[in-house]
Amino acid sequence: MSKTMRIKRHPKTLRIIEVPAAQFKARCLEFMDRVSSQRQEFVITKRGKRDAKLETVEQEPVKIFGYMKGAAISYGDLIAPIDVVWEADQD
Repeated sequence: MSKTMRIKRHPKTLRIIEVPAAQFKARCLEFMDRVSSQRQEFVITKRGKRDAKLETVEQEPVKIFGYMKGAAISYGDLIAPIDVVWEADQD
């Protein structure tokens, strides 16, 4: 980080970092990578006031039961006899 950056660490925890909006705009993708890999949180400030927060999104666990609901198609009874006479049956 350069000396001109004004990033402040939040006093309660080391995971939250305050970043000015201009710095965030210039390095947004880098900060997003740090959030996902190191689970850091960033508070974006505008004119010294807190404006937004960048944090991880918790992924919902995959549900095992019912995940294929609506994936199968039913054509009715496939083994019941039909009322049509086939040409192969006629001799």
